[in-house]
Amino acid sequence: MKKNILRVVVFILLIGTFYIIFGFSGQNGDQSGALSRQITEYIAKNIKTIQNMNNDQKEKVLKKMEYYVRKLAHFSLYAIVGILIMTLLFTYKLRQRTRIISCLTIGTIYAISDEIHQSFIPGRTPMVGDVMIDMCGVLAGIVIVSFIWKINKLAKK
Repeated sequence: MKKNILRVVVFILLIGTFYIIFGFSGQNGDQSGALSRQITEYIAKNIKTIQNMNNDQKEKVLKKMEYYVRKLAHFSLYAIVGILIMTLLFTYKLRQRTRIISCLTIGTIYAISDEIHQSFIPGRTPMVGDVMIDMCGVLAGIVIVSFIWKINKLAKK
């Protein structure tokens, strides 16, 4: 019974995460850029070195930071996808290799479909590099859940 409840909860969280990713990808270029810029400025506001720069220097730094904020967002969201898929797969009796391949395949297919979705949005373009970053996020999620599951298993002995 506990496994079934966990499966349902994790599945709902996974669908919710896919929905959030789909929503972010559905933003046009201006909306997406404005959100990234807003987050970047919030971070930079708390860094005294950046605040002490002149406007031209600050703008160059903010543009570089914005790039990394966007890539970190990709990585983080897909790490959550990896955590959720792997958690779901751990509720079934599967070999670890099967779990890893399945999780990576599902995460990668969604990442590719997400980039294809962006190709239909004004001001957005699909990027292979983003799929690679997404895959790395899924891999991080796999490692996190596998590590926690292993520790949990050892603690029960």
